[in-house]
Amino acid sequence: MAMLEGKVVAVTGGGRGVGREIALLCAAHGAAVVVNDPGVSGGGEGGDAGPAQQTVDDIIAAGGRAYANLASVADPAGATTIIEDAVRQFGRIDAVVNNAGILRDTIWHKMSHEDWRAVIDVHLNGSFNVSKAATPYFRDQQSGSFIHFTSTSGLVGNIGQANYSAAKLGIVGLSQSIALDMARAGVRSNCIAPFAWSRMIASIPAETPEQKARVEKFKSMSADKIAPLVVYLASDASAQVTNQIFSVRKNEIVLFSKPRPVRSMAKAEGWTPETIADELIPAFQPSFARADEVSAHVFPYDPI
Repeated sequence: MAMLEGKVVAVTGGGRGVGREIALLCAAHGAAVVVNDPGVSGGGEGGDAGPAQQTVDDIIAAGGRAYANLASVADPAGATTIIEDAVRQFGRIDAVVNNAGILRDTIWHKMSHEDWRAVIDVHLNGSFNVSKAATPYFRDQQSGSFIHFTSTSGLVGNIGQANYSAAKLGIVGLSQSIALDMARAGVRSNCIAPFAWSRMIASIPAETPEQKARVEKFKSMSADKIAPLVVYLASDASAQVTNQIFSVRKNEIVLFSKPRPVRSMAKAEGWTPETIADELIPAFQPSFARADEVSAHVFPYDPI
């Protein structure tokens, strides 16, 4: 039997890229899928019913069940309709995939309040809105799976993405708190940081030879590689997996550690600014790591 037979899954941002591949594979594994996508541009402007409907049409043509929802996850009322459509069309909701996202990249000191707010609204507030709408159903049925999409931009930082990075690390905190709050109801919550070529990744600069080589490597990381982990986390096979952070990069799946203390020092008489400079920081210095060093160590851009 398919891993999601009898399940109902809502996928935000399901009309294109990673979200589309997730919706297609969930349906192929027996799930009925609500495909949410307002069809906006990569920066969140405009709207088009075509992407969500095309994914739905392709699922139905393959013998599956699907329904298109065009709401914005940034609107609490719109986010609620995603879950309401799942229950009205298919009778229940079993998994929520918070994949919707936009980008408005610019260097930190030039970022407008509007570009900050727009990205936070879609990624972080959108994940909150859809998850909150699904929670009463999950609690009543004593089961359910939240699968949130974070990013290494949040986990280790990235140039020109202060808004996106803040939202994506915020999603990790949201997921971890949901996992703790909902454990007694049998509900789990996990994060995935994907490496996959999509229209959002296509905004990466490709001017120097090094940048062009990096983009070519990203192009080899196809969006369909992300979907199998999502199907697993949405299925009953993952009933004991919660409060985790995964990443997928081509044929490699990574489990991230949680932040943990790496060193500590105590001083009986307490610290002064001078003793911190003279004693504490030199002792801690070997444990320091710059964000670019961490990123290069964890994720060299050579695909595996």
